Amino acid sequence: MMAISEMEIPRLKQQYAETIVPKLRDEFGYKNVNQIPKVQKVVVNVGLGEATTNPKLLERAMEELALITGQQPVLRRAKKSVSNFKLREGQGIGCSVTLRGTRQWEFLDRLLNVALPRVRDFSGVSPKAFDGRGNYTLGVRDQTIFPEVDYDKVEKVTGMNVTLVTTASTDAEAKSLLAHLGMPFRK
Repeated sequence: MMAISEMEIPRLKQQYAETIVPKLRDEFGYKNVNQIPKVQKVVVNVGLGEATTNPKLLERAMEELALITGQQPVLRRAKKSVSNFKLREGQGIGCSVTLRGTRQWEFLDRLLNVALPRVRDFSGVSPKAFDGRGNYTLGVRDQTIFPEVDYDKVEKVTGMNVTLVTTASTDAEAKSLLAHLGMPFRK
């Protein structure tokens, strides 16, 4: 077992501490270090409506999400029955993972520097996907943009939502933080 001092700090976290924090401090004039926005957690969610008819799709989606994030996903179940969708209460319809700490920084690094550039005809992410409280949600249409997923073993292309929860109090602060981290916003 490695000691804490021997553990390697994720590249993006180190970049945040060394270069991004001073830039944000200058840009917004923060007096206290605790005012500087940071990424609190990353939530990755996969919803599969087709899982009502084919439960194997949900199992495969959970395996792929575990490969992508490096953490075991939690099964999400239906809260109520909806007869039009052939949905029963308690039936599995999706999965999600909440990443914090080292895994969060490593996932963000892979998302920004490896996965998003692999999207075909990619022109950047929408600068309007903030929720008003400094959090950003990004929709990914294809899980095969992540190099961990073997394209030959994919049964069905599934999308996912990636929510970046920040400590920023406004959308402008959060956008600046994400832009400094390398989020490719559209012009």
